[in-house]
Amino acid sequence: MPSSNHSEPRAVDVRVSEQALTVALADGRTISTPLAWYPRLMRATPAQRSRWELIGNGEGIHRPEVDEDLSVEGMLRGVPSRERSGRGSMG
Repeated sequence: MPSSNHSEPRAVDVRVSEQALTVALADGRTISTPLAWYPRLMRATPAQRSRWELIGNGEGIHRPEVDEDLSVEGMLRGVPSRERSGRGSMG
């Protein structure tokens, strides 16, 4: 079954508050996930959180200073980071 008529969700804008990561999608939807799902972002400064770039034509979000890559698809599926918030974190 061809998927050419179905486009992957693509981010166009990203915002971060003290509580949530909010992403505006090209199709008009807005998704929001708890910032607590992403330990690296929780530990980052507000300035580091604000510096991001889209990767894969909006399929993901990269924060170079924090070394964090998030996929839009993962956010839509409700998948938090596998990294733990404590010292014994993965990666």
